[in-house]
Amino acid sequence: MQSYISLTTELIIGFFALLILSKVLGKNQITQLTPFDFISALVVGELLGNAIYDESINLVYVLYAIFIWGSLIYSIEMITQKFRFTRGLLEGSPSIIIAKGRIQYDELRKNKLDLNQLQHLMREKGVFSIREVQYGILETNGTVNIQRKQAYNTPINQQLEIHEEEPSLPVPLIMDGEIIYDGLKQINRTEEWLKKQIEDRGFLSHRAIFYAEWLDDQPVYMQNYSP
Repeated sequence: MQSYISLTTELIIGFFALLILSKVLGKNQITQLTPFDFISALVVGELLGNAIYDESINLVYVLYAIFIWGSLIYSIEMITQKFRFTRGLLEGSPSIIIAKGRIQYDELRKNKLDLNQLQHLMREKGVFSIREVQYGILETNGTVNIQRKQAYNTPINQQLEIHEEEPSLPVPLIMDGEIIYDGLKQINRTEEWLKKQIEDRGFLSHRAIFYAEWLDDQPVYMQNYSP
């Protein structure tokens, strides 16, 4: 019984330690995961795993190690934010692997990237042929961003002379059969107004609605639980 209590305590402490670490380091550790960030995540996980499954290692000792490791990562983030010249050294820099429609062999070799991997990264961007690409940039997190040739590029509203309208964000009003009161407050509507919208659509109650959202100058979108 004592071992279960000890394991539970260690898991709870480790969970909140990693939660605090992720909050301190910020969202960019997830959205811009570089190879070094990936290795750092493995190291932190291994440190916590040792504390949980190795009885000879004290949890306080491991939490101290996580604190030091997190402090080092945080320090690197602060340095790269304040000193621009350190970013290329510590974070790496993007590489132009396709220039003016031609694959740059030397850049591929320098970044340990072969043609099959390049094709895979291009297909992730919806590009299936090199002939469509004007420029391709390999980012520091391993993704490739593509600039298409003009002949294959999608026309923009300005080119089509479409009247400019201010875009708006949709506001959820019902989720999983529950009314989102913050959403109603955001669009300055009342619960009675929402019930009227529900009745007009032929629903008996908001509980029958899986999802509903509001968008400027559009009818309220509603979807029930039926497939």
